[in-house]
Amino acid sequence: MSTSAPASRSVRDALYEAPGPRTRRRVRIATAISLILVVAALAAIGHRFYITGQFAPRYWTFFAKATTWKFLLQGFAGTVRVALTAGAIALALGLLLMLGRISHLKALSAACRVVTDFFRSLPSLLLIYFFFLIVPQYGIKMSSFWMLTLPVALAASGVLAEVFRAGVNAVPKGQIEAALSLGMSPLRTTLKIVLPQAIRFVIPSLISQLVVVVKDTTVAYVVSYPDLMQNARVLITNYDALVSVYFTIAIIYILINYAINQASIYVSHRLGVKIIR
Repeated sequence: MSTSAPASRSVRDALYEAPGPRTRRRVRIATAISLILVVAALAAIGHRFYITGQFAPRYWTFFAKATTWKFLLQGFAGTVRVALTAGAIALALGLLLMLGRISHLKALSAACRVVTDFFRSLPSLLLIYFFFLIVPQYGIKMSSFWMLTLPVALAASGVLAEVFRAGVNAVPKGQIEAALSLGMSPLRTTLKIVLPQAIRFVIPSLISQLVVVVKDTTVAYVVSYPDLMQNARVLITNYDALVSVYFTIAIIYILINYAINQASIYVSHRLGVKIIR
């Protein structure tokens, strides 16, 4: 009599035990209380906005103009350009840092580890100020696009290097040993056996990291780059409508980041890679 094979366990199954009836009841109660508190907080905020006149038509009617959305769309295009360029640079640099980190050359491995930890530790805003205030003093002229893109890319590259390294560590060691025993060189083993699997494992995490990159672009005002947030600040100045503009921009950013997260989940399902949500 054949027995069915046990179902494969995910990382979540291994780390977390399924909650019992009492725990599920407590979770439902806590969720209900949290929802009530959130609704109460939103009602209080809405009431405060009403008292201060933030719902007056003059703060919202300009959103009915096509020119307003055209201006915001131009800023959105600027945000997309920076995010995609910074993401591409961060991916390439993060991959190189990871390869250097796992290298058998101790000096190269140590140097890449220092660089990775350095970029992971520094906030992107500090790097932006460095490119904006310090770099021009050495005669290096850069456009506002690159003064924003390069710092964001460098800050993200340190994180992506560790993401790639986690993918490499997830590849079974037996496959590496088998490749080496067949006469493949360590470099060829890494390029042909390890990297394809490692990248497949971490693709959802790489896509999710775009959320951080998009968030980092919101400090474009430092270098006066016309991104979505910078154009929003122009609207605030022109219409004296801080609350309505920031509320609308917040909704746009939420939708962008939600779409990126959903893309990450979709890719993970297509590749059969389990992620913890």
